[in-house]
Amino acid sequence: MQRKSTRHRAFDPDPDAPEQVCDHPGCNEPAGYRAPRGRDALRSYFWFCLEHVREYNSRWDFYRGMTPGQIEAHLRADVSWQRPSWKLGTGTANKAEFNEDDILDPLDILGATRHSRAERAKDAARQRASAQTAGIPEPLRQPLATLDLTWPVSFDDVKTRYRALARQHHPDANIGDAKSEERFKAIGSAYAVLKVHFTRQDDFVS
Repeated sequence: MQRKSTRHRAFDPDPDAPEQVCDHPGCNEPAGYRAPRGRDALRSYFWFCLEHVREYNSRWDFYRGMTPGQIEAHLRADVSWQRPSWKLGTGTANKAEFNEDDILDPLDILGATRHSRAERAKDAARQRASAQTAGIPEPLRQPLATLDLTWPVSFDDVKTRYRALARQHHPDANIGDAKSEERFKAIGSAYAVLKVHFTRQDDFVS
């Protein structure tokens, strides 16, 4: 016994078609095929017979009456399924502050024992300080810190910074200011140590 196919063929009438005649004027054929009433009424339908739905579809133009700019805007909207979109880095999603501590990570995949923000900031500061002091001769670390200089540095840079700080903290410019007087002495001592170091370097090279 041959099994009857229940597959819907391409030109079969719509099984949900209403019991009515074709909407085309003067046609009394059964209506079995739907077609949208217009661009703004895609879920509202005319019901036609097969002949007249083919005729209707041959004349159908979704973009009829639209300017090129309106057509382009509609096509762009279709790309995002008619939903609003924003440029990367903008929009409502970007306004929410990302908080790493809000991520559930029971297997600790993102890193063992995450620190708080304050602890991470301290770690970063220590790393920067360590990088800045790396390679500095031990006797020069304090003098360079006193003159607010980073290593490596030339003796010309040392002299320029010393003169500027000496003028700023000279006792004659800060009469009665004990802190400036102490700062002036410290600047002089730091400069003397650095001067000896660079003088010895020059002697060694020559």
